[in-house]
Amino acid sequence: MERTRLSSLVSALPLAAVLLLTSCTSSAEIEADARASDAPADTALVVDTSPEQADRVRTDEDADAAALVPAAIAEDGVLRVGVTGAGDPPLGFLADDNTTVVGSEVDIAQLVADGLGLQLEVVNTTWEAWPLGVQSGDLEAVFSNVGVNAERLQLFDFATYRQGIMAFVAAPDSGLSIDDAEGISGLSVGVGSGTNQERILLDWNAQLEAEGKAPATLEYYVSAADALLAIQSGRLDTYIGPNPNAVYQESVGDIEVVGTVNAGWPNTTYVAATTLKGNGLAEAVQASLQHAFDDGTYAETLARWGLSDEAVDAPELNPSVAS
Repeated sequence: MERTRLSSLVSALPLAAVLLLTSCTSSAEIEADARASDAPADTALVVDTSPEQADRVRTDEDADAAALVPAAIAEDGVLRVGVTGAGDPPLGFLADDNTTVVGSEVDIAQLVADGLGLQLEVVNTTWEAWPLGVQSGDLEAVFSNVGVNAERLQLFDFATYRQGIMAFVAAPDSGLSIDDAEGISGLSVGVGSGTNQERILLDWNAQLEAEGKAPATLEYYVSAADALLAIQSGRLDTYIGPNPNAVYQESVGDIEVVGTVNAGWPNTTYVAATTLKGNGLAEAVQASLQHAFDDGTYAETLARWGLSDEAVDAPELNPSVAS
């Protein structure tokens, strides 16, 4: 596959073409070249979209963590993990073969499986399907930018590994600046259904209505790419989604980040590995994550995907949240 610097092509392509390009033209070789170059920090993040993921960071087994794996899960030697493959870089997305799910979420799951001495099996799931997948036992864990909240804590256990930051994106000439309810008043805002960011927007709308101000009109999207095209065509004012995706899209496309908010607003929450409540796997996952924190492979993995700014100090089991 031809090696190309993505940033040199951005100015000549519309957003849709850029998004398609960034999902199918980079490779492990490009990633290695990018790390070795002295390109300025504001160039586009170049990702490895190959199914092989030759440069994926790996760790070794941690005996103490492996000993915590419930017998029913350890029996077959496999950790079956759900990741949403219909997403965008850098979290979870389909590789060049249009089949293999790759991204930072898969890499974190790989570190956990390595530490537990288990083989990783990645299942391409959807945001709507993962809760039932965990409850039914079809999935043993989910690594898919799941934010911890009070409702989910009733059904699932969590081991945190990244800050839960959401970002608003808009056209570069929008003049928007969004950091509270006032910022979305009267706007059309794209969002995914059943997400923490939807809850935030609904709360903000209730606040606006209580103050006699115009609420935002919520437009629901399954695909962030569709929302970005709607922004480019003027049909949508802004879209809120995971900050890692937004920062990446800003670096390669004709949009800009116009505000951020913690996924736990008005409190703080985190992105976490998700397991069935009370089955004991979350404790093992936390211990394996701690192993990756300690040996540096966690930091290496975040750096590989441009996510170092979202690192947490240590993995936490079932953090306390207010909403």
